[in-house]
Amino acid sequence: MEKEVKVTFSPEAEEVYNYLREQSPSSKTERTILDALHNKIELIKIDMHYGNPIAKNLIPDEYRSKYGISNLFRVELPMFWRMLYTLTAGETKIEIVAFILEIMDHKDYNKRLGYKNR
Repeated sequence: MEKEVKVTFSPEAEEVYNYLREQSPSSKTERTILDALHNKIELIKIDMHYGNPIAKNLIPDEYRSKYGISNLFRVELPMFWRMLYTLTAGETKIEIVAFILEIMDHKDYNKRLGYKNR
C-alpha cells in the first residue's frame, strides 16, 4: 500500500503563505509565487523527494532544535524564492508528512543556510 503524503506548514511558513494569499489578487509577483507554491505542493504529494536534498551538515541548528529534523529539501520558486521542507513519519504508519518549514526570498535563504553573497 502506498503511503499518503500530507503537507503541513510551520507557523512561519503559514504566515508567508497567508501574506501571499492576501497580496495575490493585487500583485502579479505574489500571485506567481503562490501559484508556483501550490503547484510544487502537488508535486511533493506525488513524489515526496521532489525537492533538492540539502546536505545534513548545512541543516540550520535552529531547525534541528526547534523541529528535531534530520532531513531538509529545497524547492525553487519563481523570483528566486525558495521553499524548505522536511519529511517526517505521520501519525499513522500509512502517511508521510511533508512539513514546510519556510517560504522565503533568496536573500533570506542564503542567510538561513549560511551561504555568503558572491
